[in-house]
Amino acid sequence: MNKILSLVLFLLVASSAIGQVIGRVDKKTKEFSVPSELTIEYTVFGYEFANNTTRKMICFSSNVNSVRGSTCPLGSYFDTDKLKSGDKIFYLGPVGPFAKMSFVSGAGKKTLFYLPKSSFTIK
Repeated sequence: MNKILSLVLFLLVASSAIGQVIGRVDKKTKEFSVPSELTIEYTVFGYEFANNTTRKMICFSSNVNSVRGSTCPLGSYFDTDKLKSGDKIFYLGPVGPFAKMSFVSGAGKKTLFYLPKSSFTIK
């Protein structure tokens, strides 16, 4: 009986961690943001193409080791407030289970990446 209860508890925790919504896209401006006051543990990657087996381009995580140890070209962050001054991320549209995003640097350079749609809401 204890094993069954443990398994059910594990499955509930694991399934809720997989589908964590950590970000928000502003409906008017299409700007993507991850708030700094999240109290859940999360790690979400943005990929080079709309496939999670492609190169990881950006990381948002509550884990210090994930943020400091990442080699993502666009960087790793706890939240979007930690982006460099002038950097912004914009939602461009859906691509299957992913969303096409544009990382715009303060200097104006644009880089596309794909974020799982399950990791944010549009409000």
